[in-house]
Amino acid sequence: MKKCALLSIAVLLSACTAVDVKEVDSSHKIDHVCIENNPKVIVADFVSTVEDVFQSHGITTEIYSGKIPTHCVFNLTYTALQSWDFSTYLSHAELRLFKGRERIGYAEYHLKGKGGFALNKWASVKSKMTPVVNQLLAQQK
Repeated sequence: MKKCALLSIAVLLSACTAVDVKEVDSSHKIDHVCIENNPKVIVADFVSTVEDVFQSHGITTEIYSGKIPTHCVFNLTYTALQSWDFSTYLSHAELRLFKGRERIGYAEYHLKGKGGFALNKWASVKSKMTPVVNQLLAQQK
């Protein structure tokens, strides 16, 4: 009985995170990305975290609203959702990177079951999204 209870607790406390990434191929030489503003995203520090990781790969960014600026070869769209359990936390995010109309990269972070009893669900946006964006851009120097 004790073993069953301990196993149940371990399962409940384990991280329930799913990450799905389609890396951007190295044939795409990205030096600048235009990020489409998504006013529905209210997750604090989400966009600035994404921008910081792009910049750490030597890729400059700019935010735009409306039509894609004509000088933008690559553009990024995103969505991010937060959940609440005593305080808000990032529970889901998707990034889609395009060259023109062709999707060349995709990254998704998902906290299964909104994290359940996992204590890492309250981790910062930076600690959750930095590895995801790094994986998306792994082939970019």
